[in-house]
Amino acid sequence: MGPLQGVTIIELAGIGPVPLCGMMLADMGAQVIRVDRAVGGSGGIQVKRPYDILGRGRKSIRVNLKDPDGVEVIYRLLEKADALIEGFRPGVTERMGLGPDDVLERCPHIVYGRMTGWGQDGPLASIAGHDINYIALTGALDAIGPKGGKPTPPLNLVGDFGGGGMLLFGGVLCGIIEAMKSGKGQVIDAAMVDGAGSLMAGIYGFRAQGLWEDARGSNFADGGAPFYDTYECADGNYISLGSIEPQFYAELMQLGGFDGEDPLFKEQFNKANWPECKRIMAERFLTKTRDEWCEIMQQSDVCFAPVLSMAEAPDHPHNVHRKAFVEIDGWQQPAPAPRFSRTVQEVQGPPPALGADTRDVLAQTGYSPAEIDTLLSRNTVAGALE
Repeated sequence: MGPLQGVTIIELAGIGPVPLCGMMLADMGAQVIRVDRAVGGSGGIQVKRPYDILGRGRKSIRVNLKDPDGVEVIYRLLEKADALIEGFRPGVTERMGLGPDDVLERCPHIVYGRMTGWGQDGPLASIAGHDINYIALTGALDAIGPKGGKPTPPLNLVGDFGGGGMLLFGGVLCGIIEAMKSGKGQVIDAAMVDGAGSLMAGIYGFRAQGLWEDARGSNFADGGAPFYDTYECADGNYISLGSIEPQFYAELMQLGGFDGEDPLFKEQFNKANWPECKRIMAERFLTKTRDEWCEIMQQSDVCFAPVLSMAEAPDHPHNVHRKAFVEIDGWQQPAPAPRFSRTVQEVQGPPPALGADTRDVLAQTGYSPAEIDTLLSRNTVAGALE
């Protein structure tokens, strides 16, 4: 059983960071009940079963939140829950009658997790945005990309997921722990712009010390340094190097066949030499295939790894040994993380069909069969939608 066994989370369906948070909570053993729309899907980009990896491990109930009786269903769920998570723009849940003031008045124990891009207040709070916009405002996007080129979006990992879903995950857990002591819930204002900024704390520290320039591709960890970059191999595949520390750099010089005593390579952090060092290294790595470089470097302290595609990653021997990927409904996907020595984190099941658990959840909440039939007949709630 996972470490969050016995914890119940109500998730108002959305996209991106809130589903990631819900997935992580479910992977850790929490019962996560996702509230989907009674009519149609959840809005946004529709990822359907069985491909909705972020939706795994949930129970799904379809509720009409424009119906006061539907809102009452949510309150009945919250009476037996520990937390609610939602990702609407500021003011939306208030207009539904499910804002934090109303919820905490009726269910004062609830931890109310709110996920937005810009936060609940501020000049941009009500404006639409996406990951790329939130990380742009923190300095993160400006720092990523090739020298002399334009900023490059790092997928939507920094804003949506690292600075969003994981921030909400940690905030909700902190809120639940505090509520266990105080008996009182509270509101968690998790904003992607805040989370992305937090992820940049170390880089801001380097900059403050004079170790980082405001120039893409010019620093030791942004692809500017020859010893921290990716290189193409003879077969068109790539390898990655991260030989920052001097002992790792020395091993790179040896195993890569470079002359570490050459003034060009000996002064590792002399930026004036980096372009020529990178040119020489790029030529060298083109002389062998990726697998050949793996044979030479993978078991060393060069800080080396092959650059794998998503198709290749699950089959790498290290990932296989760690069981880092699991197969559900025929699809490989990342396994739950982190790992625990005593309690067992595991995927609780595939993503549910929308509304697959409407009857069961309502019954669990205390509704009688007759009351459930009435709610269904009035379209206050709805059953499974494939």
